[in-house]
Amino acid sequence: MNADRHLMAKRRLAARTSSCEEVGAVAWKPYTPEEARAVREANLEQMESQLTRRVDELVTGDQWLEAMRFAAQFRGRSFLNTLLIQVQHLNAYSEGRVPTPYPSYVAGRSDWRKLGRWPAKEQTGYLVRKPVVERYAATNPASGRWRKLGSREKPRPGETVREKMVNVTYGKVWDVSQTDGEPVPERPRPAVLVGAAPAGLWDGLAAEVGQQGFTLRNAPNVLALDGADGVTDYTTRETIIRADAEDAERVAVLAHEVGHILMHDPEAEGREPHRGIREVEAESAAAMVCAIYGLDSGPSSVPYVAGWASTVKDVEPAEVIRRTGERVRRIVLKLLDRLPEPVGGDGSPPPPSPTNEAPQTRTCAQQSRPAARPTLAETEAVRL
Repeated sequence: MNADRHLMAKRRLAARTSSCEEVGAVAWKPYTPEEARAVREANLEQMESQLTRRVDELVTGDQWLEAMRFAAQFRGRSFLNTLLIQVQHLNAYSEGRVPTPYPSYVAGRSDWRKLGRWPAKEQTGYLVRKPVVERYAATNPASGRWRKLGSREKPRPGETVREKMVNVTYGKVWDVSQTDGEPVPERPRPAVLVGAAPAGLWDGLAAEVGQQGFTLRNAPNVLALDGADGVTDYTTRETIIRADAEDAERVAVLAHEVGHILMHDPEAEGREPHRGIREVEAESAAAMVCAIYGLDSGPSSVPYVAGWASTVKDVEPAEVIRRTGERVRRIVLKLLDRLPEPVGGDGSPPPPSPTNEAPQTRTCAQQSRPAARPTLAETEAVRL
């Protein structure tokens, strides 16, 4: 039923567009309210269906860590949106629409336009979640009395404004391989390091340990740590790492322990009460940090997702997965602000050069495809 609705909406869209070759210019007829609603509902259903399937696929620890590493490379987007991009790009690859199973740069239509590129006519963008927010203003926030602002209403002098997410809609993004136009400059890529650690990463993580009020020291081997590679003691405020491992492994272990410190300190608010999930969060944070810096973290593992995700009372495992991924992503993003600058980007295309700005407009003769109608199905994605 959902597939039929989506197909009908696409046919309506196709029937209402005229190509440049046919009429010499691009023309659209406005959607009727019924058509707009049909397109919106069909795309939302398709997006949520894809997301649900992808979450259900995360049944093993290996799949979970792979999803977290993918999220590390596209960390500018929410965890759920990285899942959506990953599954839709793999589908496009299996259908022969993109050349590689892994996307490189992903952006919305307006960002590609700034770089002088446009989605290819035969390419369908990837659906991503887009927040619907409302603005509220208050003279005294402590009073709890907030008034809703209109879409273009400005706050009064002295008022505090806050945004509240009230719903989710969708936008579209495209991988660079789905676009045509001006060449895109390549970002430098981090070298994959095996055994060696990225320059400055150990020092940055060690400084974070001290910043959080813990003392970092070494243990001679795993026997001194009862078989563990690293330990964080919240009572003595110590983090201890085995000294007899290679630099890369020691950095990965330290990243794991920093994850514990930032997320699981008993004195901190919002501590995850389930020990199994705490271990998953710490290992996921380490996997993201290592992926961002091109570090081969070795045979890291987490328990089966079906096991740890079912330990939270009265919460569906799928919801636990969604929350955990986003919580880890946010913590890692904050941590990155205090670590050495990563070599690679966050999955977004490099900005245009100020000395060689990309063209902003094209004539009809230059267009190889009809321009997109700037409504609904082609809405620019806001990162959520």
